[in-house]
Amino acid sequence: MAIGGKSRGPRRSSSVSYASTVTTVIFVSLCVLAVWMLIPNSVSSPQTTARTTIRATVTDTDGDIAFSGSNDEQPTKITEDKDKAVFEDNPDQLPDDAVKPDDDKTSESDDDKGKDSVVEETQRGLHGKESAEEREKQKQSETQISKESVLTQNQQTKQIIPREVEDNNKQTSNEETNKVNQEENNNNSNNNKDSSGDQDQIRAVEKQQVDEKPKERRGDKTKKKKKKKGDDKSNKKMKETTTMNVKPKEYDPERLKNDVTEMEDEPKGNKQQQNQEQQRANASFSDETKDKQNELLNTMQTDTLPSLLKTSTNQETAEKDIQNEGQNQESQQQNESTTGDSLDNSIPKESTELKKTWKSQKIQSDNEKERRRDESDDKESFYGYKWHLCNHTTGPDYIPCLDNLKALKKLKTTRHFEHRERHCPEEGPTCLVPLPVGYKKPISWPKSRNKIWYHNVPHTKLAEFKGHQNWVKVSGEFLTFPGGGTQFIHGALHYIDFLQQAIPNIKWGKRSRVVLDVGCGVASFGGFLFDRDVLTMSFAPKDEHEAQVQFALERGIPAISAVMGSQRLPFPCNVFDLVHCARCRVPWHIENGMLLLELNRVLRPGGYFVWSATPVYQKLSEDVEIWKAMLALTKSICWELVTIKKDKLNSIAAAIYQKPTTNECYDKRPENNPPMCDEKDDANAVWHVPLRACMHRVPINQVERGARWPANWPNRLQKAPYWLNRSQMGIYGKPAPQDFTKDYEHWTRVVSKLYMSGLGISWSNVRNVMDMRAVYGGFAAALKDINIWVMNVVNFDSPDTLPIIYERGLFGIYHDWCESFSTYPRSYDLLHADHLFSKLKTRCKLQPALAEVDRIVRPGGKLIVRDESDAISEVENLLKSLHWEVHLTFSKDQEGILSAQKGDWRPTTYQAVI
Repeated sequence: MAIGGKSRGPRRSSSVSYASTVTTVIFVSLCVLAVWMLIPNSVSSPQTTARTTIRATVTDTDGDIAFSGSNDEQPTKITEDKDKAVFEDNPDQLPDDAVKPDDDKTSESDDDKGKDSVVEETQRGLHGKESAEEREKQKQSETQISKESVLTQNQQTKQIIPREVEDNNKQTSNEETNKVNQEENNNNSNNNKDSSGDQDQIRAVEKQQVDEKPKERRGDKTKKKKKKKGDDKSNKKMKETTTMNVKPKEYDPERLKNDVTEMEDEPKGNKQQQNQEQQRANASFSDETKDKQNELLNTMQTDTLPSLLKTSTNQETAEKDIQNEGQNQESQQQNESTTGDSLDNSIPKESTELKKTWKSQKIQSDNEKERRRDESDDKESFYGYKWHLCNHTTGPDYIPCLDNLKALKKLKTTRHFEHRERHCPEEGPTCLVPLPVGYKKPISWPKSRNKIWYHNVPHTKLAEFKGHQNWVKVSGEFLTFPGGGTQFIHGALHYIDFLQQAIPNIKWGKRSRVVLDVGCGVASFGGFLFDRDVLTMSFAPKDEHEAQVQFALERGIPAISAVMGSQRLPFPCNVFDLVHCARCRVPWHIENGMLLLELNRVLRPGGYFVWSATPVYQKLSEDVEIWKAMLALTKSICWELVTIKKDKLNSIAAAIYQKPTTNECYDKRPENNPPMCDEKDDANAVWHVPLRACMHRVPINQVERGARWPANWPNRLQKAPYWLNRSQMGIYGKPAPQDFTKDYEHWTRVVSKLYMSGLGISWSNVRNVMDMRAVYGGFAAALKDINIWVMNVVNFDSPDTLPIIYERGLFGIYHDWCESFSTYPRSYDLLHADHLFSKLKTRCKLQPALAEVDRIVRPGGKLIVRDESDAISEVENLLKSLHWEVHLTFSKDQEGILSAQKGDWRPTTYQAVI
């Protein structure tokens, strides 16, 4: 008994020890598993700090409930992502929840890492090594997910509405859940087969496995959620890139409009429909699992929809721009087709045979200043051209060719008023002229003839010097012009009628249509001659009589800044019907009458010279001597003194002379003084040609220009000059009379059908107009019924057609647009350039030319350009860099048209002083 008892004692002790050991192992395992259970679920939602309960219900492939689990989690400290490098070698051998999603930004301590390794070892001990078959299934599952993700990307790229993307995500989520369920069942069966030992231990392990599976699935879902978010971002970028690379013209505006409307309504109108479809597809999911999926889909929709809306909005904006441009083009084409003169059916280009039949100022002038094109490879971007204000003492009144101080300092003498003549810089300036302080939109004609804004021409010296003679007066914020002058204090209209009574044959507005006013002052004479249908070219020097020409232009009266000094005036010979000089202090009689002989050159044979100056009616010794000298001079040049008429109201008198119409008087002179000019001296050559004290013979051949007086106005406007004969080739290659007629018909159609309505120009605000390249003057002729005047410019290297312009009752001037024009800033309301810039840029740069355009045009003024397409493009870029508003650009068959408007913009920096 004793032995037996002793023998059983050790056995019982061994059994107890073994049971204790097993219990300890199970307890430690449970503790380790408990710790492991806490670690993967230690990150709580960032939106809550309260206790969280997660339940998951997973269905098998038949739709039956496989298992359900729950786990209570306490909120824990947020940890960082694990180092991905640890898992890069054998990622397939790791549990699914080993890799945390990218958006799970948590921190991890060294102790946590150690715990993870213990958990991994325990898992391997409990579950054993995965079979090759299970790994293969897992790889196939991941491959299927990858393929479906690619499919989802392609569908998102092709479609704007992400509804199909959501459906694909639903299907993918269901398939993944089923595969996870199947894998869990396989794992459970394997664990049951491989496990041995105490049944309590096996049940505890199985219970723990059941508890940990939802965590694995939650890790899987989190990882899949991360992947889907990444796919959505990738799809978003791909869609934006694809959309931006497609030309806007490939989109249908109506489709875009519908797409945008559908996308705007979808978050509201279609949200309920999406939820219902989602509920039907996921009926076996628990409520909270559905909420998770809804949250994911809403996130996808939130991430994708704004970019699509933004892209579609940009597309719609682009489509609207294209539609507007198309409408402008259609409007332009419609206008052109209405006129019967579209760009491809316009007047022909200049004939290449012109040099054989037409002269130019470039060929004629003795001292023509050579111009060479700059051959440098300066490819500076026009659009980004840097503009500066002109750094000059004249400020807002800067005229580059008259204010060239550097050139003026080099003059050896000023005896012939050389300092008042043109001295242009070697290169045209590219600076911009500032606006006067307080500048306002000019007053419209005809009110502007009587008053202008003081701050637009803020000069008072002329008002102080000539105020008593009714030239100009300061009246508050205005400068007023009573309509008088030195010789007509009581009004210009009375003076004009006085001259008509003195010489009835003057016939204002009929026989006398084009007048030259020398020493014009503020040009009141020319301003009121408009009432008699007379055009007056007024000029005066930029001298101590401050800004008199600027006053005239601001009033809306034609004028240029010029002086009779050492060079010929920029007009052809025999073109003015009448020349006027009211109390002008020009010493006509000195230097063998050289200045008066220049007037003789430009005066039409049979035309009148009106001289109302103190030597005519005053008896001072100086005036008497001048009068005697003038009598002798006018007799020697064969001018007839028609009458000396006194004006009792103004207490003045006027001497009126007439130029001969034949050479008989010249041949009968006892002395050849002044002499007749050499036959080789061309009376039309004026560009940089010095004055000569000689006379040109009067044309007497009935087919020569000047041999006959033109038809009365307005008949002369539309009728080709008699001296244009069919044997002479016109500018466009046809006989000259036909060319003239075709040009007039062309511009009449273009102006009436396009310019009057198609360019957005309010012609009621237009008064001063310049045609920068007038050929026959057709553009100005087409505007004859509008209350404006046009300065026609014939380029010095173009065919000399300026005499034709004068013959038809218009006026103009020679000029080289590689230089500055002799006018004050802000002189013109509208500039018109027909095929100017394409020809100009072969000789000089366009930047200075456009800077000159900006200088001449008033704020709010317009520019119309018709030219070759490449020239139009270059001009457009320059105008945009000048902050002009381009209203219209249209090109067809290498020809284009542009309409633009100047604003008030000025640079803030000044040009560096050289």
